[in-house]
Amino acid sequence: QVQLVESGGGVVQPGGSLKLSCVVFGSTLDHNAIGWVRQAPGKEREGIACFSAGPTSVNYADSVKGRFTITRDDARNTVYLQMNSLNVGDTDVYYCAADRGLYGSSCLQDLRYDYWGQGTQVTVSS
Repeated sequence: QVQLVESGGGVVQPGGSLKLSCVVFGSTLDHNAIGWVRQAPGKEREGIACFSAGPTSVNYADSVKGRFTITRDDARNTVYLQMNSLNVGDTDVYYCAADRGLYGSSCLQDLRYDYWGQGTQVTVSS
């Protein structure tokens, strides 16, 4: 059974940084799409950064491009999201998600991931 466990959320001031981690259990990162999705209560989910399945591509939402960086450590089966220049609009629950079949930019736009973590809260507030 595949499980994803996120960590690293918290409260940060505007302009600050946080780094989220997602450890994948029960599968490897190879050949899978894996990404970060965020959602606030009453709002739609937003795919913000992902590695696609197959020939891997890295994709970012315009809202985070240049501020957030997704990286991976295959030896540790872990994906990271470095978030810089945070603003109050980044306040959300952040989820890690994985899927075997999301290729290209679909890992960002099509959020029908098979596996989801429990989410970690990020709050940007002064």
